[in-house]
Amino acid sequence: MHKLLLLMAILCWSGFALGQKPAGMVVTVVNTQQMPQPKASVELLKTDSTLLKIAITDTAGQVEFYGLAPAAYLLRASLVGYTNTVLPINGNQATQTVTLQAGSSLLNTVRVSARRPMIEFRADKTVVNLEAGIAASATTVLEALEKLPGITTDKQGGISLKGRSGVLVLIDGKPSYLTGADLVNLLSSMHASQLSQVEIIDHPSARYDAAGNAGIIDLKLKKNKQQGFNGSVTAMVGQGHYFKYSNSLLLNYHNSKLTLFLNFNRTSNGYFSDAYALRTYFKTDGSVANLLEQNIYLAGTNIPQNLRTGIDYTLGANTSLSLTLTGMATNRDYTGDNPAVWMQANRKVDSMLLTTSQSSNRWQNAGATLSFRHRLAAGSELSADVDALGYRIRGNQFFENNAIFPLSYTEAFRAQTPTDIHILSAKVDHTQKLQNLTLETGWKTSRINTDNSSDYEYREGNNWKPDLSKSNHFQYQETIHALYGSAQTDVQKWSLQGGLRFELTSYEATQLGNAVVKDSSFNRKYKNLFPSLNVSYRLDSVNVFSLSSGRRIDRPAFQKLNPFIVIYNKYSYQQGNPYYRPQYTWNLGLNHAYKNLLMTGLQYSVTTDYFSQLFVTDSNGLVLFTEGNLRRMQNLGASVSLQLAPRKEWSMSLQTFVNRKKLEGVVGRNLTATITQYTANWNNQFRFQKGWAAELTGTFTSTSQQDIQEVIDPSGSVTVGFSKTVAKEKGRLKLTLNDAFYTTRIKGLTQFSQANEAFKIVSDSRFAVLGFTWRFGKAVKSARRSEGSAADEMQRVGSN
Repeated sequence: MHKLLLLMAILCWSGFALGQKPAGMVVTVVNTQQMPQPKASVELLKTDSTLLKIAITDTAGQVEFYGLAPAAYLLRASLVGYTNTVLPINGNQATQTVTLQAGSSLLNTVRVSARRPMIEFRADKTVVNLEAGIAASATTVLEALEKLPGITTDKQGGISLKGRSGVLVLIDGKPSYLTGADLVNLLSSMHASQLSQVEIIDHPSARYDAAGNAGIIDLKLKKNKQQGFNGSVTAMVGQGHYFKYSNSLLLNYHNSKLTLFLNFNRTSNGYFSDAYALRTYFKTDGSVANLLEQNIYLAGTNIPQNLRTGIDYTLGANTSLSLTLTGMATNRDYTGDNPAVWMQANRKVDSMLLTTSQSSNRWQNAGATLSFRHRLAAGSELSADVDALGYRIRGNQFFENNAIFPLSYTEAFRAQTPTDIHILSAKVDHTQKLQNLTLETGWKTSRINTDNSSDYEYREGNNWKPDLSKSNHFQYQETIHALYGSAQTDVQKWSLQGGLRFELTSYEATQLGNAVVKDSSFNRKYKNLFPSLNVSYRLDSVNVFSLSSGRRIDRPAFQKLNPFIVIYNKYSYQQGNPYYRPQYTWNLGLNHAYKNLLMTGLQYSVTTDYFSQLFVTDSNGLVLFTEGNLRRMQNLGASVSLQLAPRKEWSMSLQTFVNRKKLEGVVGRNLTATITQYTANWNNQFRFQKGWAAELTGTFTSTSQQDIQEVIDPSGSVTVGFSKTVAKEKGRLKLTLNDAFYTTRIKGLTQFSQANEAFKIVSDSRFAVLGFTWRFGKAVKSARRSEGSAADEMQRVGSN
């Protein structure tokens, strides 16, 4: 109860602030039609032009300066497409309006050559500008993430950040509400050419959901910020082991009040996965009992189509409304062959089996987001969002086991696996700016309903009969309510930000039975507090130190709570765990930044009830893959990020992360594993004359371990890309060679009870892609959409 009282005290503090009128000057920037101009730069200067403060106007075209002495100052306002305006003011004024004059000839006579850097290191996050690069846009989103600083993926496609799993993936600041295999499928169905930026946030504030113990990855979709009607068309073709292509269309219309946008993408990727596994079974004395050798080859196609469209409308000087609609349809099919050979310890063959498989998946989802923004008064803003999402997934699987030696027989299974997911969420946020103090409060609720069936049949002669022992019908409902409050202030060289988030989670799950499997149900309700703290100290103009701490949670994917069985092959099954609990993590980070050149950091985290894959064997040699909670994982890490420009045409960034892990838990017996692992990312950008550019990127991960029973060998890749602007910079050609030396592979060793398995997985990671982008339309050089940062001006003149 005392925790709830503490949170309510914060909320009341913010509520009290609603009635307090901030002391200071409110500056409003408008154009000649008296329309507010968001994202204008406003500088407060002494009369000798010495800079005192700088701020960017909000959605109402306003900024506020506090604590001004009753003296003479200068105001300078600037915005792309307008001439700079300088006005004399006095500190006694409560308000000031600055009118910008259109400078239509300005951009026609001045060539701006500034470009976004590929990677930006900021105090609270790392920003990767994919549009500034070449190679990333030729891959899927999942493949692009593997090349970004500190991000790695495992053999199932799970994402880790700086050596830790449990990452919350957002799309334009909103969760997809998918985890595990469903999230992997989503990211594999999105093409990286749809993204403009990826934000990597190690220590999120209380405003964000508490999920994601390792941090947040926010995927920012492309948005055209020019006024008038304009757009772009992109076409890509690629060849690896299989053919690939991707086509996209981006349309935008924008004037002072209305924005209409549409983004469509269709991709076709041929793919394969070639896996080798040697499973060794041991006797109680440690000697080899027998061996199981398997070669698993899958080949197929993935054809996703993505649509995103919407409207932004400014209702008045203080109010805006937007509606965004999204949709995706994906067809993913594959066929597979899996020969398995049982051998004695001397590798003499005992038996042989061939498993053939087919899978067909149809994935459809649609979503709608309604957003409202209103400026209540000076320094006070209210926002509200309502999201509705629906996923319709239909899967069909077929397996046939053909015994070859010493006996000959055939057995076959097939399954239909329909899944429906419905998500509804709503949130309200309030921001109040006082003199040198910003308060934020908010509320959010979300509700998820899933309905998943697995209807298995086995073949008897020429007839198919229900296999009720494997069939399953699982229904799950989860509700999360959240409240948060935070405060941020600057005191001389110090910047302080603290917050507290409360989340109440409840779920109900039901497994509907049949004549063989009994009904079962389980439910749980729990509540938690998640504090966060960020403190920074600016030693001088080039050195900043920061300290961050917070508590996070990861909830099990609802599908992983389902105790039904998924067949991989005759000797490998997967099963859910209804006793799966959330994992909790405390994070602590200390960082130092020197200019925008060098950033170093130390991180420590401790996770209780941490998530881990578990591997269980039975007396028949069957391995059951499941997931559950183990006791604790400790992670001590160090990071170094360096950004240099050795030559005028060459810029580079280098990031290295070193982790010392200790994992503890019980899987049949007490287990403890310790490992030191590191990752490195190196990105080089080359800008030459006559529109030529090149990129060289390398990634490397040392021997690593995420699960207590599995160790992964070192792996890395090199990617190169070239580009050339054509047709007066309206067009751009790109050529990319991904994984040039074909070194991307997953190889490792898994320890079971009285068995282990060495494995190696190779995929279609080396491929070449040729792409062309054409920009069209005429830009009106006036106001811009209320979104972005100073880098948006660079993008407006063609930083892509």
